[in-house]
Amino acid sequence: MVKAILPDGSIKEIENGTTVFELAQQIGISLAKSALAAKVNGELVDLSAKIESDVSVEIITAKSEQGLEIMRHSCSHVMAEAICSIWPKAKLVYGPVVEDGFYYDIDLDETIRPTDFTKIEKKMSQIAQSSRPFIKKEMSRSEALEKMTGDKYKIDNINRADGDTMTFYSHGEDGFEDLCRGPHVPSTSKIGSYKVMSVAGAYWHGDATQKMLQRVYGTAWVSKKELADYLFLLEEAKKRDHRVIGKQLDLFSFNDAGPGFAFIHPNGMVIWNEIVDFWRSVHEKYDYSEIKTPIMLNEKLWHKSGHWDNYKENMYFTDIDGVGYAVKPMNCPGGCLVFKSKQHSYRDFPLRVAELGLVHRHEASGVMHGLFRVRQFTQDDAHIFCTPEQIEAEVIGVIELTFELYKAFGFDDIRIELSTKPEKHIGADDIWDVATNALTAAMKHKNIDFQVNKGDGAFYGPKIDFHIRDCLKRSWQLGTIQLDFSMPQRFELVYTDKDNTEKAPVMIHRAVLGSFERFIGILIEHYGGNMPIWLAPTQVKILTISEKSNEYAQKVYDQLKKASLRCSLDTSNEKIGAKIAKTHCERVPYVLVVGPKEAENNAVNVRIRSIKENKTIAMEEFLSVAKAKIAEKIVDLAF
Repeated sequence: MVKAILPDGSIKEIENGTTVFELAQQIGISLAKSALAAKVNGELVDLSAKIESDVSVEIITAKSEQGLEIMRHSCSHVMAEAICSIWPKAKLVYGPVVEDGFYYDIDLDETIRPTDFTKIEKKMSQIAQSSRPFIKKEMSRSEALEKMTGDKYKIDNINRADGDTMTFYSHGEDGFEDLCRGPHVPSTSKIGSYKVMSVAGAYWHGDATQKMLQRVYGTAWVSKKELADYLFLLEEAKKRDHRVIGKQLDLFSFNDAGPGFAFIHPNGMVIWNEIVDFWRSVHEKYDYSEIKTPIMLNEKLWHKSGHWDNYKENMYFTDIDGVGYAVKPMNCPGGCLVFKSKQHSYRDFPLRVAELGLVHRHEASGVMHGLFRVRQFTQDDAHIFCTPEQIEAEVIGVIELTFELYKAFGFDDIRIELSTKPEKHIGADDIWDVATNALTAAMKHKNIDFQVNKGDGAFYGPKIDFHIRDCLKRSWQLGTIQLDFSMPQRFELVYTDKDNTEKAPVMIHRAVLGSFERFIGILIEHYGGNMPIWLAPTQVKILTISEKSNEYAQKVYDQLKKASLRCSLDTSNEKIGAKIAKTHCERVPYVLVVGPKEAENNAVNVRIRSIKENKTIAMEEFLSVAKAKIAEKIVDLAF
């Protein structure tokens, strides 16, 4: 007999050689039905794996993120079989899981088109209904190479794989087979509800000198409802495309004269400046000083910072008077020079220095995407210089500032990750321990649940990343807190400590919104263009029923302007219905309709964006409510 230790600490005594699936059956019939794979001593395995010693066991179902990934990976194999069945000359390259789905790279001279997707899905359905088991077969590296003779893609995959044992998975004993590490679901019937989504070109290993492959994307979910919900959100995302809404609302544009460089229009600048004003007010509250550093600096500086060795391909260079210069891709070196411009004592610390820095990065033309991926953007950077003892308190302050900023935009679903010391790093282990413990303690102090990404920190220090989720449940990585032991040394930054010795400060890199351009793109899609009143380019629009109300409408307009509201006035002779319809397309938060009755009572008829009902209220009441919503950054427009 051997012992299986379960996640709740309980122990099951089972026969030596019992499979994981048989163990799941002993635990409970419902668990066995939903089981997809397992973790044995922390290692992912198939349900067919045998237990031959005392081990810890966790049964994995599709309710977990890992279970969903395994299901999607298995679904990619079923899609690959379907494609090879329809196009026998297709050669498989590889098919990994990606966010919300999977893809398979295919070498096929015949083009796979969207009109073929239904055909692929029909074949996948047949394979799923056949309920053939995923069978694992192991062999040595040499045997695998011999088996795959003539298949350059699989030979390459084998040569790149770690270890001496290679694994293949087949659908049944003599069915479709592919090289794969696994694990997989127990049978083809367990691949969930799926859909083939798209096809695109992709070079083998991203090498443009190689043959163009066809990358077929798919998605898979536990149930038909979850699939339908996902497809609905995708359709919503298309409606909310910031590039389309940006054009409709005249927020920004792009021009071939500067690919990847956004032109922000007056309406867009209103949003931009409101964010900047709010950002500055919050930073003033948290005792930050603001600086501005040049966008172009001597080439020697970028050698010293390390960017020349690690980021050269993404930088822009120029020559002035025979001297090489680089346009900055990051703000940190400039911040170091500001620190170094004067002597510092421990009494100056913590020193919090913020910068809305304009940076340039040479992104490939194929990856640029509206405001989400541009070549020029403004980063809301800050650098905090402090002593090791101050790290925890400073990180707590950054977390509080970050949450305050996110809350104003309606982002309250925030996921946080702590990335720790990678294998290749600089700095002594004890310093890393101090830094990592300080980051951990700061999050525990704030009662924050966080995920640890072991070994995924930057080479110069551990970091915290903030991921927000928008209204479409999409995750965006925005903020980051990074501890840096490298740059202070590279730039020979020092301060005089209490014992009158010179020491290198701890440098905390910190961004909250990240790229302003990208953040505005996220906001446009999150709100669907319906910006909250404090961000809306036009907050209030006044419409007259007839020219008899023009004088009163002008009075209302003047009152709004005096109260610093952004407003416009339409006194045209168009019918009121046409005026309202036109204003609806402009997504103005509040439309005030005025006529003789409103003029007589010093009132306005308020139409609230996205709310069908309208109400007549006193002008003073409207002003009071609107000003409060702006001041308090309230997203809800309802009175």
